[in-house]
Amino acid sequence: MKRRLAMLALVAVTTPVVAQWLTLPTPGVPRTAAGAPDLSAPAPRAGDGNPDLSGLWYPVDVTGSLLDPANAQQWARLLMAEREARFLQDAPRFRCLPSGPGFITLSGSNFGTRRIVQHPNLIAILNADLTYRQIFMDGRELEPDPYPIWTGYSVGRWEGDTLVVESNGYNDSTWLHARGLPHSDRLRITERYHRPDFGHLQIDVTYEDPETFDEPLHAVVDLTFRADDEMLELVCNEASEGQSHWGGDITQADDRVVEVDPDILARYVGTYEGYWLSSWTTIEVTLEDGALFLLRTPPYARNAASGSEKSRLVALSDTAFECLCGLGFIFTAEEGQMATEVAEVHVSGAWPFIRVP
Repeated sequence: MKRRLAMLALVAVTTPVVAQWLTLPTPGVPRTAAGAPDLSAPAPRAGDGNPDLSGLWYPVDVTGSLLDPANAQQWARLLMAEREARFLQDAPRFRCLPSGPGFITLSGSNFGTRRIVQHPNLIAILNADLTYRQIFMDGRELEPDPYPIWTGYSVGRWEGDTLVVESNGYNDSTWLHARGLPHSDRLRITERYHRPDFGHLQIDVTYEDPETFDEPLHAVVDLTFRADDEMLELVCNEASEGQSHWGGDITQADDRVVEVDPDILARYVGTYEGYWLSSWTTIEVTLEDGALFLLRTPPYARNAASGSEKSRLVALSDTAFECLCGLGFIFTAEEGQMATEVAEVHVSGAWPFIRVP
């Protein structure tokens, strides 16, 4: 069983850190009469008169043509299908590599939290995984033929109250979103940042890459201000030498399925709740046509990006299951009793969720 659980983990170990200073209100945040952050208050201004985008931001939604696989060229669609068949284990962040441009659309989890630090000549975006971006605001232009790097090169300017950021110089080792959309080193990105009020930020993104899609694609990322909170590091370590890890694909998971008594499966049906990182999470398990299905709220990144809802659970034993969302789940139950807990196996370990009435 221990070996099987090790195989359920991907090739990294991400260590979350519990937030500190939980009783310290964020300075400079407008408040309601009750003391809660007033996210509808006017957006602040920097000393130079431009909107101040500084603060801790959490992505809540991503939409746009970038998320439709039909808009990619055939080679890119085939590669996405291969990556999904391997449970997206090749994602750069699962291999302790920078997400690069994929961080723009990373949402649905605390991994997408980012801090913006604004100066008249430079804007920095700090990510929880210790990566960062520099946006130069000193009037320089992008080089026509830059040396490719993970996070690219970015220059910015103000058009009224909108920050316009142009970027190029990406290597081709990163993904554009969580479902594995690739790109070439000819990728060029234009982002338009608009802060309509204190608590909300919207990024309108245009992607141009003639080697990956035939016309520019777009994404809209909506973020909210995280008041009275802090972003602490998520440190990723490569798996130790000789450690077993999951290296198969969906078809191999089906080949290894074991038969589980329907009475046992019925004991796992129910609703479970608990925290994953700092997100309150609900897991609903149902039994349909002899198979277990799982619905997670909020959805895991893969399901959020694909728009899917329920995921089938593939039995590895009477208690351990692989989810076709790319995670492992282990149920705890006394003999003949309903399950009291299900553990969700991430690269960061097993996170327990308790059955609720």
